[in-house]
Amino acid sequence: MSETVIPAARIGESVWALTRRRFLRHRLAVASAAVLAFLALASLSAPVVEIFIGTEQGAVDLFNRFQGASLAHPFGTDELGRDVLLRLLYGGQISLFVGLTAAMVAAVIGTVTGLLAGYYGGRLDALLMRFTDGVIALPLLPLLIVLAAIDLEKVGLPDALVSSENISLYRIIAIVALVGWTTVARLVRGTALSLRERDFVRAAEAQGASGFRIMSTHILPNLASPIIVATTLSAGNVILLESVLSFLGLGIQPPVPSWGNLLTNAQELIFEAPALAFYPGVLIFITVIAFNFLGDGLQDALDPRATERPHR
Repeated sequence: MSETVIPAARIGESVWALTRRRFLRHRLAVASAAVLAFLALASLSAPVVEIFIGTEQGAVDLFNRFQGASLAHPFGTDELGRDVLLRLLYGGQISLFVGLTAAMVAAVIGTVTGLLAGYYGGRLDALLMRFTDGVIALPLLPLLIVLAAIDLEKVGLPDALVSSENISLYRIIAIVALVGWTTVARLVRGTALSLRERDFVRAAEAQGASGFRIMSTHILPNLASPIIVATTLSAGNVILLESVLSFLGLGIQPPVPSWGNLLTNAQELIFEAPALAFYPGVLIFITVIAFNFLGDGLQDALDPRATERPHR
């Protein structure tokens, strides 16, 4: 009976080294990470580009409407003479911020819900999972439209917050986070159910460790893989949902630019200036696809059972 020979180079190799090596073998994931990093850096560099071009993203110039690409305006100008490149970069800041922030908030809610349900089980598990099933059963887009149309003044929020320029941004993050936590909750709950039966958890319980300590110290670190993967995949979906709501006029409101409301502004000019719809549409498409490929790569890299095979 032959024994498996482990190469000496892999003996003592850390978990993160193995994860990094598996991730780097996933070419689409690596390329997607590079694309997302480029989009993020480009969006953050918007103030620098603003100085270089010599104009502000909201500056109106009706004498230069629908201008073509030039050194002064690399992507041309829109129906009000505003620089398209600057509006795309500032819109990228908003869209990426909404996607990442809402995905992380949803991941926190889902992690807490799934962890409590998976560890304690019993009636608490049944209650939390039936509530999760109820949220999943709700029609997502109509629900988001209804929540986005609520008059915040009648909710009791302070007038200063309601009249804030960024209130639509906060509203979208809160709405998407409140309905987007269910996937993480179910993944965490399933893994927690398995982990609570492991010997190291039983040993901690025998030593008198509290439930909070066991969940935070022994179970939660072992949930990093599904949480990271689910958060990465949901970030792309959040950006798509924000774009849909903004396109319907219920998302990020002007003058704050986002890729979604840039599409909204361009829908009536599709024949006169198709580039105004093409640029934000392509950026949304590329970003969502990149997040999905990145999530696939992280899932393969973080899965200890994954086989090392070449990826295209």
